[in-house]
Amino acid sequence: MKSLAATLVALAVSVPALAQDADPYIWLEEVDAPRAMQWVEAENARTADRLERDPRYKTFLDEARAIFTATDRIPVPHFRAGGVDNLWQDAAHPNGVWRHATLASYRSATPAWETILDVDALAKAEGKRWFYKGAACLKPAETTCLVRLSNGGGDAVEVREFDTRTKRFLDGGFRFPEGKQYVEWLDPQSLIVGREWTPGELTQSGYPMVLKIVSRSGQAKEVFRGQKSDVWAQPIVLRGEGGRTEGVVVQRGLTFYESEYSLLTDKGLVRIPLPRKAQQQDYVDGQVVFTLQEAWGGFQPGALIAYDLAALKAGTAKPQLIFQPGPRQAIQQVAATDGRLAVVLLDDVKGAVDVWDHVGGRWTAKRMPLPRDANITLVDASPKDDQLFVNVEGFLIPNALWLADGASGAAARVKALPPRFKPDTHLVEQFWATSSDGAKIPYFVVRPKAAKLDGSIPTLMYGYGGFEVAKPPIYMPEAGKLWMERGGAYVIANIRGGGEFGPAWHQAVLREKRQLAFDDFAAVARDLTARKITSPRRLGIYGRSNGGVLTSVSMTQHPELWNAVVIESPLIDMLRYHKLSAGASWVGEYGDPDVPEDRAFIARYSGYQNLKAGVRYPEAYITTNTRDDRVHPGHARKYAARLKELGAPYLYYEQTFGGHANDADPELNARRWARHYVYLAQKLMD
Repeated sequence: MKSLAATLVALAVSVPALAQDADPYIWLEEVDAPRAMQWVEAENARTADRLERDPRYKTFLDEARAIFTATDRIPVPHFRAGGVDNLWQDAAHPNGVWRHATLASYRSATPAWETILDVDALAKAEGKRWFYKGAACLKPAETTCLVRLSNGGGDAVEVREFDTRTKRFLDGGFRFPEGKQYVEWLDPQSLIVGREWTPGELTQSGYPMVLKIVSRSGQAKEVFRGQKSDVWAQPIVLRGEGGRTEGVVVQRGLTFYESEYSLLTDKGLVRIPLPRKAQQQDYVDGQVVFTLQEAWGGFQPGALIAYDLAALKAGTAKPQLIFQPGPRQAIQQVAATDGRLAVVLLDDVKGAVDVWDHVGGRWTAKRMPLPRDANITLVDASPKDDQLFVNVEGFLIPNALWLADGASGAAARVKALPPRFKPDTHLVEQFWATSSDGAKIPYFVVRPKAAKLDGSIPTLMYGYGGFEVAKPPIYMPEAGKLWMERGGAYVIANIRGGGEFGPAWHQAVLREKRQLAFDDFAAVARDLTARKITSPRRLGIYGRSNGGVLTSVSMTQHPELWNAVVIESPLIDMLRYHKLSAGASWVGEYGDPDVPEDRAFIARYSGYQNLKAGVRYPEAYITTNTRDDRVHPGHARKYAARLKELGAPYLYYEQTFGGHANDADPELNARRWARHYVYLAQKLMD
């Protein structure tokens, strides 16, 4: 048998040269450096000249703008102070208005909104690009709130105390400068906070590692200190009747998927008996609820379990099973109301909501009467009663907002989005492709009914395949209007790595098994061609974030399968991802490039290192955001620079603010999608 050293030497021989040599484009990782920004400006100008001068651009922009600034959109509701909050953005308020209405008024056709905070006015007054990132409000009144503001739309926020009655920030109130931080109320006089207390006091992933209890007097008492190698340290406040704090759990994130949970007591931290792959979900009726991502204690992966808090404090707790999903089921969301637990499921990638009640030490469930064969998402759960807002949608079914009552079991539709495109021209189908290892991979196709199956349908295929994030059918107004109404087809490939079928579907492609996710994606493409729905000439792919790994690798491994590649806000340089922005937190997903064994299997697929001279690549459209503080813009920049070096065709565009989501400003979001679909029309329809 070969020694480990000999094996690693053999593996290193096959690693592309760029993986071992100095990176000639590392200067593009300096986000705001003048040289890097000059490069960005030149690339933006070239791409804008190509895409924005296309006659279709103005039409696409007008259509996208109408979608993102429409006044008949459903105002996304959040329960607060006995009523409903909403953040509203439109052409007049691109940064947004935080507003409030009574529940009865919200349910009407014309709610009477009360402005709480005009974010545009605040941004103008302070000379910042403020975006509202939510608020934590002190219960039970929920009128004193810790408001999170992002300058530019990134993940880092400034936190300020705000009174929703006077509509003013409190002079001398709690305030924390910009950073990635966790801030939660303990009581009216104190908070538990995780942040960068002194320069550099963060994990290698850039998240808090030290938690302190902060009082109004300014005193700060440290209650937990993690390690630099951890992903994060996060406080979880367990709230009982009236919002009273009944306990505090500390989550020490060892990796993105592995954590240690401890109960904070007067005598210090007490570990909660759990496997490392477990996630705390919520707290209801004295029960601390977790999901398990691995088999443990007689429970199977995916199980929903609970611990009694009083028993945990007494040291006598035993876990109790709430629900075990079946082989084609997956738990997507868990949220507590005042007295019940709402669980959103996927069953063969179709949604359902069960509400569980804990009575006499037993858990019982009732299924909410919601539409079948649709995707269902929990929007919010009320902390004062058992009401839920639920979103129901499908590829051709516009979003509808339902209000359900977990206590009575009733549900009613309260709002519906008007159709944004003509649905009757298309149909939805589900097929299964066979991957390289024989696994069956489901995918959805939305295609024109009248189109001939001769390989000529312009088709955009989307994939993600990571972090146990499922991609069920959703209503996509911009895709429907700009793409499908013009004869295009849309595909979602439910490849492994997602959460469509629970933890096992995700864990099948972790680390050294990542290649299987890319194989799944290629298998779907080949199946589409075999069914003559489309052909490589008419097939394009789109992925963002982790999906950027997927699309950049798909481009380098299978350039013959597609004619268009949209790579947005991507991870691409997988040998340096752990050194950029929040990348170190994802080592559990991809592996650690600083470990030789891991570096060897990552180097085999990393898109940046595997671009090769003499290969005919499809022209890629690469796009990112300067203010993305989650996935570093250097990934996209360097990939474009490498393509240019090789003489390969590409387009590059970098929005200068908006964060990782790239959709903070509705006008810029409209321009973003207009450019996307001009590019796709040029490549797949012309």
